[in-house]
Amino acid sequence: MSKSHYLKPLEHKHYEVVKNVYINAIQEIGPLSYTDQQIAAWSSLAVLPGVLDESLEKGKGLVSFEGKEIAAFAVRFPMNRLALLYCRGRFARRGHGTALLQLLESHACKEGQEFLLAEASSCSYPLFLKRGWKLKSPEQIKIAGVDFTRYLMWKKLVQD
Repeated sequence: MSKSHYLKPLEHKHYEVVKNVYINAIQEIGPLSYTDQQIAAWSSLAVLPGVLDESLEKGKGLVSFEGKEIAAFAVRFPMNRLALLYCRGRFARRGHGTALLQLLESHACKEGQEFLLAEASSCSYPLFLKRGWKLKSPEQIKIAGVDFTRYLMWKKLVQD
């Protein structure tokens, strides 16, 4: 990350902005891997009451800034699961996802988590692999009646 990038804890005041980051990420990065129908179904989750709220309110998260703008965010909820990891399209491939993953993994390890779990999208799957995460299995799900494949991932944090 460059000097203009920095991470801060996710706070309640960030919630509306990170919901917009979520939508933007799906709409700008999603077309590389998903159909228009999948993108519409997936991005609609941000505006449904309660869908993202529980993870944001009960989880532990970080936001990644580029300058004064939130470029990306990530949340663990429950504490052994990476629930959310999203980056605005125009800030993709600038190290935000890597930095967020690295710090959340470090925090989880310091808190005594032996491993982390995640459900990776086709967009984030390569990043997880690059960071040493392992594929448990692909999974077929439906969002708003639309079929998706996601990847159940895990990473061991504590070395034997």
